[in-house]
Amino acid sequence: MAGSSNESTRPGEIRLWREDDWWIATDVETGVTTQGKSRVDALENLDEAVALHKGEIGHEPTDAELRELGIDPEATTTRDTDRPDFLK
Repeated sequence: MAGSSNESTRPGEIRLWREDDWWIATDVETGVTTQGKSRVDALENLDEAVALHKGEIGHEPTDAELRELGIDPEATTTRDTDRPDFLK
């Protein structure tokens, strides 16, 4: 039977739908949403985005990585107090 927006969510629930030429995937628990040209692409992108959101993959860039990108780590500072709340 088709779901309803009035139903409660289930652990691990993912919602997937098509908008124009894109498939949209949302992880209901985290609210993370991604898209892809196919359902498979959208779901693969969602897996990666949720893992990043949860801190399961990714890392702070090293000084060497910053230098490779042309950024001087000694000249760059982070000002946590100046960032908007949603970035803290």
